Amino acid sequence: MRIRYSIAALLAISSLNAQEVSLDAISVTATKISTSTKEVSQSIAVVDEKTIEDKNILNIQEAIENIPGVNAESSTNSPSPRLIIRGAGLKARYGVREVMVMKDGVPLTDPDSFTRFDFIDMQDVSSLEVQKGPGSINAVNAVGGVIQLITKSVFHDDKNRFKIGIGDDGQKNLNLKVRDALGENDFVSATLSTRKIDNNWRDNNEFDATQFSLKYGHIFEDESTIETEFSYTESNMQIPASMTDAEFEIFKDTGEQHDTSSPWQHSSRDSKIFAINAKYEKEVGDITYKPRFYFNTWEHFHPVTAMINDSDENTVFGMDLEANYFHKVFGNDATLVFGVTAKTDITKDSKKYTYADFTDEAGPSTAISTTLSNNRGDLANIEDSTSTLYGIYAQETFSPIEKLSIDLSLRIDNIKFDVDGNEILQYNWSGFSGPSTYYAGDGLYSLSESYDLTSPKIGFTYAISDSINIYMSIAQANQAPTGSEIKANIIENKATLDKTTSTNYEVGVKTRAENISYDIAIYQNDVTDEITAVKQGWITFYENAGKTRKRGLEINGVYKINNEVSLGGSYAYSNFEFVNFMEEGTDDRAGNKLPYIPENQYSLFATLNLVNGFKARLTTKTWGSYFMDNANTEKYEGYDFVTDLMIGYEHKEHSLQLNIKNITDEYYAMQVDKDIDGDKTYKAAAPRSFMLTYSYKF
Repeated sequence: MRIRYSIAALLAISSLNAQEVSLDAISVTATKISTSTKEVSQSIAVVDEKTIEDKNILNIQEAIENIPGVNAESSTNSPSPRLIIRGAGLKARYGVREVMVMKDGVPLTDPDSFTRFDFIDMQDVSSLEVQKGPGSINAVNAVGGVIQLITKSVFHDDKNRFKIGIGDDGQKNLNLKVRDALGENDFVSATLSTRKIDNNWRDNNEFDATQFSLKYGHIFEDESTIETEFSYTESNMQIPASMTDAEFEIFKDTGEQHDTSSPWQHSSRDSKIFAINAKYEKEVGDITYKPRFYFNTWEHFHPVTAMINDSDENTVFGMDLEANYFHKVFGNDATLVFGVTAKTDITKDSKKYTYADFTDEAGPSTAISTTLSNNRGDLANIEDSTSTLYGIYAQETFSPIEKLSIDLSLRIDNIKFDVDGNEILQYNWSGFSGPSTYYAGDGLYSLSESYDLTSPKIGFTYAISDSINIYMSIAQANQAPTGSEIKANIIENKATLDKTTSTNYEVGVKTRAENISYDIAIYQNDVTDEITAVKQGWITFYENAGKTRKRGLEINGVYKINNEVSLGGSYAYSNFEFVNFMEEGTDDRAGNKLPYIPENQYSLFATLNLVNGFKARLTTKTWGSYFMDNANTEKYEGYDFVTDLMIGYEHKEHSLQLNIKNITDEYYAMQVDKDIDGDKTYKAAAPRSFMLTYSYKF
């Protein structure tokens, strides 16, 4: 009966979250079993369904950007943000690294820690969790933490919905969700979403996506359940060029970005992704078995700096065989979660091409001045790669005395990279042994690296009262370098990379009272051999910093004035510095701050929900200043009070709302970098935009 009760409990929790009756929230990430966030011995944040709906969240950045300790900004104004949690992920040139992303317990992150957010349809997400720092039994090769997406279950008896939105800059959004019971024990649901935006305020920044998902669920006679999902995504995203100092000044004056001097004017990523997963749950005595199996195949056309990537034979498949054992320890209820996992990512005949169409200054032997299209030229590189991961994990949660709960967990993984390729042509960057153009490559190459990763944790939670818990935890995890980082260092003749070791010490307090909810966390994260990106012009290579230390304070709270009005906010203080780091072997960066991470970051919000159906939400965020480079030569001032507004009205099955982002139309940079030669690049954040959305439930 536990399975049926757990399904009913989850549905009740979803209903409570949707109505905002309770200020407490439920986590299914930290322990793999539904647990109140107050009882989790680590910092964790939950974004509920009402917040997702009220903010009209269409990409993951908008869902998590106001969580303290999380830095999420998009340079493309699309579902592809730069994501950093407590400094982890800072090294990534593109995409997301060092953070585990999961959907309904199924990992979306590849074995080498790379995540493609093209997978995610936020309009099918009912809640989202962020667990910060190392030590989660879910986190595989991810020292930054875990993001768990909880989608609308096929077992949830929810109303069907049609949703349409239009806005400026060619914004269009359409979403349809239908669900039906085929019988007493069989259920099916389908979701279709299409989105489009032109971003006419700058060049080469159109985006469109179409996503379809079909879910089927069955309850067997023995009350075991199976749920499967088939999904397809087609995403086309143009990636705008960065700006120089002078070009950024023009953007600040006009809010427009056109005719930049970057040679790479036609970067993009066009993807197609097909995915299948199946989850089974069966109770046998005191043990509940939860095996999961998943498979996806994807392809992309990805013009970037100097080369056009074209890869259409990529497969990822894996399994997670989990079990939950409910028992007694010291006469009190205890839970043991344990399992094994395996995953492999296989790429065949991944190709790189030169740009076919470009202008230069004085003929074919000089630097490319600007690309004219993203048409493929000559074959430059062909590569096969395989990343394989195997792991085991276990976590025991027990209470030796009343009010005290202890978590003991351990995860052990092995990850192996095998890469074989042929570099036929390479691009010679300006200033390196001749003019910048395409030259003969270095020919055949091969690499094979293997890393053992361990992640232990001990955590304590003590209930001071019915509404206040205190906790502390010590957790550790390893981070392996990615295959692309290893290869980049081989190409640039740099030193080999060691795995990172991240050790986190954390104490905090969590309060869940009738009208107030808040979390306070203080942590110190010591990282040895942290993999740090070193930028020189258009080239990025990697070095192991000897040691970095990250100290922080995070505060997050909500105060419910009455049933209509709530106020809330968050604050993060981040003091991240190099303890021991010789950049390029000669420049001592000890004592310097890590770049990009603001020392102070905060957000505020107010919500209004009247009984007559009128609702409103005001949210504002501020980033303090941060250093642009490892040398700490210059700071970017950040931005103040970038504000979003929602006003809406609900009547029976109808809902109409207007969302305005960046309502004061601030022109600022979402990212500023300075390379070791002193050259700066700016990536603009989006100016003001609006979308009017109508939805109907039936």
